[in-house]
Amino acid sequence: MFDLFRSRDKVVRIMLGGLLVLVCAGMLVYLIPGATPNMGGGGDQVLVEFGKDALTTTEVDRYIQNTIRNQRISSDLLPVMLPQLLEQMINERAVAYEAKRLGIEVSDAELANTLQSIGNGQFNDRNYYQQFVQQQGMSIPEFEDELRRDQLVMKMRNIVYESIVVTPEQAKRAYIEQNQKAKIQYIAFDPNEFKSQIKPSDADLQSWFKANQAMFTVPEKRNVDFVVIDQAKVADTIDVSDAQLHAWYNSHLDQYRVPERVNARHILFKTTGKSPAEVAQIKQKAEDVLKQLRAGANFGDLAKKYSEDTASAPKGGELGWFGRGQMVANFEKATFALKPGQISDLITTEYGFHIIQVEQHEQAHQKSFDEVKNDIASDLKKQTVVDKMEQIADSVETQLTKAPQDAQQIANQNHVTFTHVDDFGSGTAVPGVGTDNTLANAVSGLKKGEVTQPVQVGNDKLVIATVRDVIPSHPANFADVQDKVRTQYIQRKAADMAAEKARQAYAIARANGDMEAAAKATGGTVKPSEEFGRNGAITGVGSAALFGPAFTQPTGTVFGPVSSGQVMVVAKVIAVIPPDMNAFNAQRASLIDELKSTRAQDSYSLFQDSILSRLMQEGKIKVHKDVVDRLMARYRS
Repeated sequence: MFDLFRSRDKVVRIMLGGLLVLVCAGMLVYLIPGATPNMGGGGDQVLVEFGKDALTTTEVDRYIQNTIRNQRISSDLLPVMLPQLLEQMINERAVAYEAKRLGIEVSDAELANTLQSIGNGQFNDRNYYQQFVQQQGMSIPEFEDELRRDQLVMKMRNIVYESIVVTPEQAKRAYIEQNQKAKIQYIAFDPNEFKSQIKPSDADLQSWFKANQAMFTVPEKRNVDFVVIDQAKVADTIDVSDAQLHAWYNSHLDQYRVPERVNARHILFKTTGKSPAEVAQIKQKAEDVLKQLRAGANFGDLAKKYSEDTASAPKGGELGWFGRGQMVANFEKATFALKPGQISDLITTEYGFHIIQVEQHEQAHQKSFDEVKNDIASDLKKQTVVDKMEQIADSVETQLTKAPQDAQQIANQNHVTFTHVDDFGSGTAVPGVGTDNTLANAVSGLKKGEVTQPVQVGNDKLVIATVRDVIPSHPANFADVQDKVRTQYIQRKAADMAAEKARQAYAIARANGDMEAAAKATGGTVKPSEEFGRNGAITGVGSAALFGPAFTQPTGTVFGPVSSGQVMVVAKVIAVIPPDMNAFNAQRASLIDELKSTRAQDSYSLFQDSILSRLMQEGKIKVHKDVVDRLMARYRS
């Protein structure tokens, strides 16, 4: 019954677990929002029953909305993550249900402390509390019931955590593993270095192709008709009458009122934090600059040289257009009193001394209809083009479903673009559209005559596709894949050569411990590594995790060959550097906590699974799979 939720691997579980730990505080407010079970029909349907309690579609929708709003998961990832999120919600519900069965309770005092923590004391204001809860889409009783349930889950987590024991010896071993260093000598054999030595004949390639023909198949393709609805072309078909433009203009006059404004520039001489004597010197400098301007000096050049406004100085002091209320009082009063081209006296503000020049001064006025006519037409088209595109898409989809063979005629009738692509598959470009994974995924799996839903491609196109023919996957002919065969043949033979060289080098080095002799016999080069830890990396070779024997074997031990990607490596332990045990005592407590947390997370995951499995076997939990499937389908679409 629960196969849907068992299809995740360990990496996803760990990722999800980490996510939920990071948003633990958010869980107390948002996770598993509850409501009285609605066993009836309507929009709110029961997904899972937990005894007399239930998890409903409304609760899941609310949680997902909060999750996206708080940017804990991108909406693009939601279809992928939804099964894991839903499973986590069900697991948490099951744990809370089991806690109640065991007699674990959350007291009123504990609930009050949680509310104080969440609300930072602001929940003492009943109106504020009410508004906060309503923003979560819940009533106060529902909200508090959910907090109690979340605290039950936290208590069960704590029980698991407290059951974990980490001994000082285990902590010491972990400290050593984390801080121990090693050094090796190594010989690396890269297959790329052997490719030039491999010169296969046609007979070699033919023979290898026959032996590995299963590797060379032509994937399933489709001959597809596409109907493309382009936003720009649809917009061109939308006519907005002068009457509509005038009506819009007259009903939005305030939108086209332009307040009084000026376009100005200035030179700033800062006085903040200066002593009276320093201010006097700065004022004298400002007056000297003002004299230069009065004598005809270029304002922009002097602003670049003297102004201490780092934002405007590089632009010659340009401030751009601004209206009243945007500058400090003295600056504004002086600026709006100047005529275009006029330069002010020294103006004093809390920032320092300013020299201001007004370049343009525009009085408040109402933009005329003719000035904004084109902008209004563009805005009105934008408002209607999306609706019209959707209407066209719905019409095209309906017509194609009835007559998929008439795609070109249907496109012409709806005044949109038709195009046909043979051998369409992943990575195939559609003329006028390009390559799009979403579109390719929508087409893949369709049978002849089936039609996709409208697929948005980029920001400005809707595409509907219908499959004319399906070309099944089939073995490739040698002539069609000869270049690919040659490439893979050379790669395979080069990898075999590298592996063989590594085996030879290992045998020689293992026999006498002489890495130089092994390198000389196999054409390799001995290189020393830097010191590295278990979680580190070795420059030019790869992850240190591949070289575990460097930490467990005696100095002088030769080991390998180790496969690091395609490169084969033979290594010799040069040194094992023990950690500074003097620092262990200072880190022991935090290390024990870290180990407990890691083990507790793994144990709690198993604990959840065991509770869920047992409650389902006992019939305490009932999953409505049909409702779950519909919910999944809704979010996928």
